[in-house]
Amino acid sequence: MAAPNVVNTSTITGKSVHYTATTSLADTGVTNTSGSNKVFKINSIILANKGAATVPVRVAIVSSSTTYYLAYDIPVPLGATLVLIGKDDATFYLEENEKIQAYAASSTSIDVHISYEEIS
Repeated sequence: MAAPNVVNTSTITGKSVHYTATTSLADTGVTNTSGSNKVFKINSIILANKGAATVPVRVAIVSSSTTYYLAYDIPVPLGATLVLIGKDDATFYLEENEKIQAYAASSTSIDVHISYEEIS
């Protein structure tokens, strides 16, 4: 792994990913592949419930094959938005061979929005 020095970068590209979480934690929102020579600065993770009831959600970072939860079974009420990570208070870096995954107890209710910077 050769993550770049974030003080001396050549490129910073703003990116966003939007998708609907399913009942499988295997759904991946953002992946920083092994050997990418990049680091991703995660600025925000926002979850919106567009379904018919309160829905528990999980969001995890998978590093190699180990899962680390950022949120575990947090209920998102109908019509509500949960700002799990916000740019003003809790950014973090996603290194090579790491990915962010989301799960929702209802497969069509939770939209996931991830904003990040790809640094190389």
